[in-house]
Amino acid sequence: MKNNMIALVLLLAGSLAMYSCDSATNGGSQQVASTEEAKPAVKAPAFNADSAYKFVAKQVAFGPRVPNTPAAQQTGDWIISKLKEYGAEVKVQSFQMRAFDGKMLNLRNIIASYNPQTANRVLLAAHWDTRPFADKDSSNQDKPIDGANDGGSGVGVLLEMARTIHTAQQKPAVGVDMIFFDGEDYGQPDNSGIPYKEDTWCLGAQYWSKNKHVPNYKANYGILLDMVGAENAKFAREGTSMQHAKGIVDKVWKAANHIGYSDYFKYENAPAITDDHSYVNNWANIRMIDVIEYNMGAPDGDYFGPYHHRHTDNMDVISPRTLKAVGQTMLHVVYNE
Repeated sequence: MKNNMIALVLLLAGSLAMYSCDSATNGGSQQVASTEEAKPAVKAPAFNADSAYKFVAKQVAFGPRVPNTPAAQQTGDWIISKLKEYGAEVKVQSFQMRAFDGKMLNLRNIIASYNPQTANRVLLAAHWDTRPFADKDSSNQDKPIDGANDGGSGVGVLLEMARTIHTAQQKPAVGVDMIFFDGEDYGQPDNSGIPYKEDTWCLGAQYWSKNKHVPNYKANYGILLDMVGAENAKFAREGTSMQHAKGIVDKVWKAANHIGYSDYFKYENAPAITDDHSYVNNWANIRMIDVIEYNMGAPDGDYFGPYHHRHTDNMDVISPRTLKAVGQTMLHVVYNE
């Protein structure tokens, strides 16, 4: 019996030794993985989709938010007032940039910060301007669009997040910055009749990436929201996001699927597109992904939806369910940092 006990002790010791060696060889990955899996997720506050929908509708009610128009001035002032009402530290970048057609545009980037003294930060963004023409439409191509989805939806989600963070008893453990980019949608259309020019899109993101609102500003990562409100929207994993910040794409898509929004956040890869995040990645050196509607296999190549850059981009296409899927996912990601 004594010899059997000694053998058993030796066997157990050997097993423990082998496990310890395996853990050391793999940098303790097994233990880390178990710890991460066991770590309970922080329950984020509920995202109010009806409130977000009203924020989208309010923007549309101002009219097309084209730079140099009264509607743009009024909408920008309203966004600033709401962010201040929701307890954010707000900075405004006023600047001018020339459009592809030679017009000088008066633009404003609006930046809201929560817990601004914290070094550990997450950057959220959307554009608040709208397309000055409906170049994909079959009629009235020279008239501006409502931009309920393309522009309005991302702003609506961010404003509701701001309201939620302000009113919630529990605040995020990280600093949160929200940038509302101007001049995103004044890019050169294919049928402009003039030679192609580089970098005519995303003017606000271009400016901010070279003139950050805080010197040497850094964020752990960024998430851009663009066209995130249409009924039954599908968000594929966009190419530039996968190239620069695949880990952040994985984080967001895992969160969305974990809390029940797999119908929206699809594990499909989409081509790279030029959007505000392109300049934040390449010029500002901050990893940023783009959550943008991209329907793989859409008929007639309407990957961004049949309302994209058309007059049908109005409140009829906006769905509180889609706003909820995106907004709740964003809150879950931020609160679990």
